[in-house]
Amino acid sequence: MTQKTSSGKSTAQAREDRLKAALKANMAKRKAQARARSAGTADEAKDNKSTSEGS
Repeated sequence: MTQKTSSGKSTAQAREDRLKAALKANMAKRKAQARARSAGTADEAKDNKSTSEGS
């Protein structure tokens, strides 16, 4: 499970780099989800307005 890095980084630095990369990916994923949700709710509100006006 443990790997030795050939670049000379300490294990603590390698772990920190992995955590930074994971955090960055997680934040990007959450932002994309939030954008999709907000776009979906805006579309639903728009659809609800147009259907209620047609009645």
